[in-house]
This record gives sequence, C-alpha cells and structure tokens, in this order.
Amino acid sequence: MPWWDPLIALGYPGIFVLNFLGASSIVFPIPYTVALLVAGTSHSFNPLLLAAVAGLGSALGEFVGYGAGYAGRKVVGGDYERKFEAMLKIFERYGTPAIFLFALTPLPDDLLFIPLGLARYSFWKAFIPCVAGKFLMALILVYIGSAAGWAFGTNWITALITGIVLIVIIYAVLRLDWVKLADRLT
Repeated sequence: MPWWDPLIALGYPGIFVLNFLGASSIVFPIPYTVALLVAGTSHSFNPLLLAAVAGLGSALGEFVGYGAGYAGRKVVGGDYERKFEAMLKIFERYGTPAIFLFALTPLPDDLLFIPLGLARYSFWKAFIPCVAGKFLMALILVYIGSAAGWAFGTNWITALITGIVLIVIIYAVLRLDWVKLADRLT
C-alpha cells in the first residue's frame, strides 16, 4: 500500500482539516501543499472541488494568525498605537492585492495576517482575497500534482527553506518602521 493511500482515504473533509492545520501553524510551517500535490495524482477527487475545499481550509487557517494579532494588540498596549494606525493606512491602500498575492504564492502569510489582526483590519476585506488566492494556489497545485505526479516537491528541504525564510521575514517585519513607511506610501 503506497504511503499516500490514507491521505486519499480521508477524502474532502481530511483535505480541509489538513489545509486548515497546515495554514494555521504560525511558528513552524507545515508543508500541507504536498498533500494537494499527492491528492492531485488521484482520480478520486474533482479538481475544482478539491481546490475549493483546500482553499477554504487554508484561508480559515491563516486567520489563526489574524486572531493572534487581533488578541495580541491588547497585550502590546497603547505604546504602538501610532504604528498600528500607520499599518492600517498601508493596509487600506494595498491590503487586497497584498493579501491575494501572499495567499497565492509561497510567501509566508502569517507575516501579513498577524499585522492585519494587530491593525484591526476588516475581517471580510482580508478573508475574501485570501480565499480567492488560496483557491487559485490550490487549483494550481492540484493540476501540477495531476500532471507531474506525487513526487514533485515532496522533500524536507522545502520545509526547511520555508522555515528559514519565515524567521527572516518575521524579524524584518518587527524591525520595520511602519510610521515612516506609511508616510512614504500615503
């Protein structure tokens, strides 16, 4: 029995949960995209429905980071109020395309969704482009899996590189002077 048979046996609900858990991991990225590549090799799934289920699951998972940021604002306190207002200004102007782009690509979404929550950016303004981007990403992965087979991108090096990039970007986001950036961009 191939190792991916249990994944296929989980069906659409299993793919939804796996994508939710994979996208909700904030500190250590879980390469849930591999499951989409594998599921794409199976003729058991409808590609559009699979992408919709995976896209919705991973979009909802990203909002764990949004919720952490939203709750974290109380912990951080009023010392950063000007920074949060500056972040919100930037998000109001560039939020939708940035959210879609981060959701569509392997960019580390948590680095965007945590600040979105901190700035109290509108849930729906963030959710809709996130679902659209995650759906399109999932659809691309399902079709790549279908065309190239399950072995495409299934190594641990991908997870390691993603983790390192995530740490570097988190550091950069924390070091960024959001007030100066907002003044320049708005």
